[in-house]
This record gives sequence, structure tokens and C-alpha cells, in this order.
Amino acid sequence: MSDLARRLIEAVRTRTALDPADSGLSPEAAYAVQDEVIAGLGGVLVAAKLGLTSRAKQQQMKVDEPLYGWLVEGSQIHPGEALVRSSLIQPRVEPEIAFLTDTELGGEGVSAVQVLAATAAVLPAIDVLDSRYAGYSFTLPDVIADNSSAARFVVGDPIPVAGIDLRTVGCVFSKNGQLVATAAGAAVLDHPANAVAWFVRKLAERGRSLPAGSLVLSGALTAAVPVEPGDSITVEIDRIGIVALAVT
Repeated sequence: MSDLARRLIEAVRTRTALDPADSGLSPEAAYAVQDEVIAGLGGVLVAAKLGLTSRAKQQQMKVDEPLYGWLVEGSQIHPGEALVRSSLIQPRVEPEIAFLTDTELGGEGVSAVQVLAATAAVLPAIDVLDSRYAGYSFTLPDVIADNSSAARFVVGDPIPVAGIDLRTVGCVFSKNGQLVATAAGAAVLDHPANAVAWFVRKLAERGRSLPAGSLVLSGALTAAVPVEPGDSITVEIDRIGIVALAVT
């Protein structure tokens, strides 16, 4: 196991942030470190999460494609359960549209149309980020190695995707009853299914596919916001549903 993977695993377990430093990894090498981190955290995957799926965020980070990570067993917060702030280092939350597949997806030519055909349902989701680098200061490869800041997540009820234009669905993101931001599904690579298709193609480059029954958080519709004990988060996505999260 690499030294960076060991330090990232220790940071998760001790809830202690690492000092930012450029590892000099390539993105490909960073995904190999990510695999080591996931294995060190138990290796049981329950969902995938995509990041840097907005054009604005890519421009900010000076990259031209998204990234992905994995949410492991124990990371799902079920509706009605709270996020325990002290279990993480510096949590932030963001609204997302999640996809639940019913058909395996694989290959370097997968399109958004194929993703939608393989989608059993979509769900409103709250992705809880927790960078293991102090102040969320990192290079692209280093955040990939850090499992794309994956920490916790909660999803609402599944809704059949048929008849829903995911480009135009509106999202209302609120914290403590106050509006934080609004967005449309098109904020994610012009269509959230584009992000999932990119993910499947990226997996194919590594000889992998996305199994049937996979849950994929397709990327943030808005910027993430920090949370503290006592906060209450609500995400409402038109035609898809509502999901809420309390922080203790």
C-alpha cells in the first residue's frame, strides 16, 4: 500500500485533516491510490459518486473532465437518521440526482440514451463531502486519491424516470429554512445522464463495468455548503421528490 493511501485512511479513522501537499500523481495513478483507500476502509461499495460535473467547476479547477469516487458500507444515512458532525472532519453538503440502474452498463461508447434506458429510477440525494485535506485545498489527482471526498449520503424515494426531462427539473436547496441555491438538472454536464455515461466510459478504460442495481450520485447541482450541529438541510427536486438531513 502506498504511503498516501495509508495517510488518507488514517485521516478518515482519526478525523484529522492532512496538510495540503501536491503528491505529483497522475490522475491514473491517483485512481490506483483510491482503490487502496477503499480497500483499507473495508472495500464494500454501496454507491458511486461523481464530482466536477459542472462546466464552471471544471474551469475553476482547470480540468476538462469530472472525477469519481465510491461510497462504502456504513456511509448511507437513512431517512430520519441524522448526520453526526463529530464523525467527520469538515463536512459539506450538496444536492444531487441519483440514478438506480436495473441493467449492467459497460463499454467505452456508452451514451446518455443508454444510461436512461438502463435506469430503473431516479432519486433526490444529499451528498455529504469530507475532504481529508485541510481547508479543501488539493490538486485534482490528490482529491481523486482521497476517494473524491466521499463521506456520507442520503437519498429519498425512487421515482421512475420515464416522462421526466432531467435537464429541466428544478432543484431548491435550503439550509435551516433559508434558500441556499436553485439549479436545473442541466447544471450537471447539460444532462445528469451525461455524467453517468462518462462514468461508465471511464470505468471501461480500467476494464470495469457498472453492475445492474448500482446507485450513482450524478454530481452536484449547486455549490456545497458546510454544516454544523443543529443545521437542517432540505433538497427538493421537481418531479423527483424531497430529501432532508438533520445534523447533530
